[in-house]
Amino acid sequence: MRRVFRRNIRKTLSQNIPPVLQEANFAFDKGEYGRAGELFENLAQAADDRGGPRAPLFHLQAGRARILAGQTKLGMPSLKRGLELFAQRSQWQKLDQMGQRILGELAAHSLSQEASEIEALLKKLSSSISAVETNPTPAKKPLLPTYCPSCGAAVRPDEVEWLDEVTAECAYCGSLVRES
Repeated sequence: MRRVFRRNIRKTLSQNIPPVLQEANFAFDKGEYGRAGELFENLAQAADDRGGPRAPLFHLQAGRARILAGQTKLGMPSLKRGLELFAQRSQWQKLDQMGQRILGELAAHSLSQEASEIEALLKKLSSSISAVETNPTPAKKPLLPTYCPSCGAAVRPDEVEWLDEVTAECAYCGSLVRES
């Protein structure tokens, strides 16, 4: 068990971050949402084609970027695809968590029609399970850096996968992120 964990850490530390991911995150943070949406769509499609574990997140980020760019019709299919992938992979907690986040963001941008579509999709996707799986989360987590030092993605403590008490994995590139 210990060797497997060390091997995974070594693999994570030595991986190369795709420059397109760094560029997409940089464009998103600069407010170049149209460009970021295009880049995240390319990342999402490539990850989706190979069954990559980060495909749902790339789809969701592409959708968010398109909506922030005022391209709602281009963003909605990406949002829906990302949520559908979480359901297909039985990642119920992430489906619920990201679905609620998307609903909040759509409501904040006065996109009630789109929020209704997402809400209907979430009900449809969640109808096949009896209850959303919940993992107990400690009341207080360590403070993480705001952005991943490797790829530049925003790091949210409630959305990362915690590996231990002070180490989390970046949802976008898999790099280790530690308490700042």
